[in-house]
Amino acid sequence: MAVRIVRLGTPRAKNEGLRIGTVRRPPRGVPKSEFASQDWYDVWFPNLAPSAETVKFALSAKTPAQWAAFAKKYRTEMAAPDAARTLDLLAALSHQANFSVGCYCEDEAHCHRSVLRALLAERGATFA
Repeated sequence: MAVRIVRLGTPRAKNEGLRIGTVRRPPRGVPKSEFASQDWYDVWFPNLAPSAETVKFALSAKTPAQWAAFAKKYRTEMAAPDAARTLDLLAALSHQANFSVGCYCEDEAHCHRSVLRALLAERGATFA
């Protein structure tokens, strides 16, 4: 059993399990009834997405120092009690079930999901 970190909208991996969209907004121009069948996500969970202000900060990050500042800001948001409990839950679930979490960004290295991966790893998550 394990969690995968994925790019939403890409073909699903074998045994990927439930796909959770950790994004601020649903995909544009896609009917809600087609989110899962088009491999976007099965469940939308914006609770683990960066705030709108932090997303803007990430999009403007051009240097490693700016990206590190974004990561610090996002980590601060994820340290809030509700987010921290959710991360603890997902890390624990990764030992019992297959599921994935993701975002739309093409490059994981410049996406909040890279930080999300690290946060889950710090909590002992199992990865596929």
